[in-house]
Amino acid sequence: MTQYGMIIDLRKCVGCGACALACKTENNTAIRKDGQTYNWADFLHETEGKFPDTTFRTLPVLCNHCSDAPCVEACPVEPKAMYKTEDGITMHNDERCIGCRACQDACPYSMYEVTKDGAYGEYSVISYNEEGQPTHPFYRDKTELLQGRTGSGAEISSITGSVPPHQTRYNHPDYESVRRDNIVEKCIFCDHRVKNNELPYCVDACPSGARVFGDLNDKNGEPAKLLKQYQHFVLQPEEGTKPNVFYIRDYSAKV
Repeated sequence: MTQYGMIIDLRKCVGCGACALACKTENNTAIRKDGQTYNWADFLHETEGKFPDTTFRTLPVLCNHCSDAPCVEACPVEPKAMYKTEDGITMHNDERCIGCRACQDACPYSMYEVTKDGAYGEYSVISYNEEGQPTHPFYRDKTELLQGRTGSGAEISSITGSVPPHQTRYNHPDYESVRRDNIVEKCIFCDHRVKNNELPYCVDACPSGARVFGDLNDKNGEPAKLLKQYQHFVLQPEEGTKPNVFYIRDYSAKV
C-alpha cells in the first residue's frame, strides 16, 4: 500500500526559503494575521547553549501527514473533514469542515495562536480562516502605504482580476485553490499536482534537492533508499503520531 512521505536532507537545506515561497504561490496562502501564519511550509530556528558554546540548526517544518493523525481522530463531523487518503496523505475536505478547530487543538505540531516565530519554537501546520472575514484581507484593503504615491493591495487585485493577485488556479474534489472563511487549511502534499504526476511544488522548487517526495513503502524508491542509508528522525516522536516527514543528515552548526 502506498504511503506518501517526504525526506528532508538537512545538510542540503540552506534555509533559502524557496520551498516556503513556492508553497505560498502554489497554494495561494494568505499573509500572516491574527495569530494564524498560513505557512504550510515553515521553519524552526533552534539555538542552544551559551556563547561561545552555542549551536544552531534550521528545520523546515510542514504537516507530517501522520499515520496515527490526532487531527483526524479529533474531527467531529461524519464523514470527516480531516481524513486519511488511501495513499497516506492527511487530506482536508473544505466542504465538510465546520471550523471547530478541534484538529488544530489536537495536532502536536499546531497552535491556536502563533504569537512569535520559528526562532522561538512557535509554528502551526494548521491555520484557521476566521468566520465572517474574507480571506486574503491584505489584497482587499484599499489603504495605500504612501497615500497618492503607492498602490493598495485592493488595487493590485483589481488590475490582475484575482485575489490574491498571483492566484494559481486548480481543481480538486476536496479543496479549493483559495479557501473560504470558517475552515482550517494545511499542507495537502500538493495532491492536485501529485495526481498529475508532478511533485509537490516545495520539492520542485528546492534548488539543492533537499526535499525528496515519494512512496515510503517502495523499497526501490529514493525515499526508502535514503531512510535505509542514513540515520533519521521525526519531530516529537514521543507523541506517537507516526509522522511521515523524516529528517536525515542532522547537523548542529557552532556559531
